[in-house]
Amino acid sequence: MTDPSHEEGITRRQALRGAAAGGALLVGGGVLSACGVNPSVIAQSSPEPKGPIKPGGSLTVGSTGGGAQDSIDAHFATSDPDISRLNQLYEPLAVRDPDFNLQMLLAESMTPEGKKPDVWIVRLRPGVTFHNGKPVTADDVIFSLNRIINPKNPGTGAASIGYIDLKHTKKLDPRTVKVVLQYPNVGFPDDVGQYFNGIVPVGYDPKNPVGTGPFKYQSFAPGQQSVFVRNAEYWNGPSHVDQVTIIDFVDDTAKVNALLSGQVHAITNLPAAQLAQVKGLPSLRALISKGGAWLPFTMRVDQAPFNDVRVRQAFRLIVNRQQMIDQVLLGQGRVANDLYAPLDPAYNAALPQRLHDLEQAKFLLKQAGHSGLTVKLVTAPISEGIVEAAQVFASQAAGAGVTVNLDKTDTTTFFGPNYLKWTFAQDFWFTRNYIPQVEQGSLPNSPFNETHWADPTFEKLIRQAQGELDASKRTELLHAAQAIEYERGGYIVWAFSNQLDAYSSQVTGFRPARSGLPLTNYGFGRAGFVV
Repeated sequence: MTDPSHEEGITRRQALRGAAAGGALLVGGGVLSACGVNPSVIAQSSPEPKGPIKPGGSLTVGSTGGGAQDSIDAHFATSDPDISRLNQLYEPLAVRDPDFNLQMLLAESMTPEGKKPDVWIVRLRPGVTFHNGKPVTADDVIFSLNRIINPKNPGTGAASIGYIDLKHTKKLDPRTVKVVLQYPNVGFPDDVGQYFNGIVPVGYDPKNPVGTGPFKYQSFAPGQQSVFVRNAEYWNGPSHVDQVTIIDFVDDTAKVNALLSGQVHAITNLPAAQLAQVKGLPSLRALISKGGAWLPFTMRVDQAPFNDVRVRQAFRLIVNRQQMIDQVLLGQGRVANDLYAPLDPAYNAALPQRLHDLEQAKFLLKQAGHSGLTVKLVTAPISEGIVEAAQVFASQAAGAGVTVNLDKTDTTTFFGPNYLKWTFAQDFWFTRNYIPQVEQGSLPNSPFNETHWADPTFEKLIRQAQGELDASKRTELLHAAQAIEYERGGYIVWAFSNQLDAYSSQVTGFRPARSGLPLTNYGFGRAGFVV
């Protein structure tokens, strides 16, 4: 088997970053709508200062994960610094706001044309212009979609919107596009409305990047820093600061030290081990966002011993979820129930919480003929807490008579030719809702089906749900699908981890984001300095 991420010209990191804001299915009666949220589930370590924001100034933000391969291309985002840049320069048709509601952005509306969601009418917001002054038109939308799905050089978003039928998609007038899909999908607005699907002008040149975002391009040095200046004509209100500089740091230690010393005003992805230190300093603020990010263990359902559902169920019972959260995430997470997408309105919260039960795990393993089982768990530092989770799981498994031998590799090896082939491994995903996540990892033709899950009944339910416009009927279908994955799927989803960021008390405008993207969806255009 070949790694589909290489076949499609994208990397695993790109696809995972692309999972950050993908969507809930919020179509009711054929009209796009938003869902409410419970504000009690998100919290910040200290209150924001109240009062006016001082206009002007230069905001400096620190990130890690970049390097010589960094990109400023609207449709190719790999690292955290890449994503930071994209959110300043470009905008998609829609976006998940910090409360995880789907908000129209460059689109004024997106509605199904008929009784099935296989043709969508996209109406553009009037009066929006690119940084070069050119109005945004239907031609730009079609150009952007073609550029993203280009089979010779597919963008990050190709895996999520590749089902668009470009041959039959057409302009109806300068502000309206008729988008035809290869199959009905009520999730189209969410799939297309992600940061890596930004709309760019016809003839776009990434060497001279032009978008519609709150900042304009000034300079870019891969692996070092990028500078952006205020877009005074921004359609959604100009930013408070005059300039934003994003600095790449080689590691978290250097990044945190830069914040402590005042070299930067804010950092993304604060390590949990440094949270207490930041919270203890009056000059700094910690930002804690409770979204739906998850760090699963992956069991291949087509290979022994995990081709026996009893073994998969036993391994799910081995995990002491709260202990894992306390030791691995230092308490910065909440217990999960072997299902992803907790922010989806159709999340099946009625399924009984799976508990730590070593005796039942031993019983199931004995029934499956696998008492005294020995397995290899492939792990790598692909995300914070991954290796630590493997170590804790190995310790917990010993209580069920299971020996877990850790095979610790480096990130390059983990995502190399054997990626998606490991029998027992780990991974990380950001916040998505149920159907978009299923499309990425839980269908036979998904680009990242790391558990090799292929269940005909499950697949049929998903396809029916994709074509169902009635929210209550769709929820029934999705609850049935989730029950199947809960009982016999290949993921161990033990927790949803918090997003941690930090910034100077001189800065205001950031708030927790359920979407899971750092610093309020990289909302530098709404940040500013305290008067």
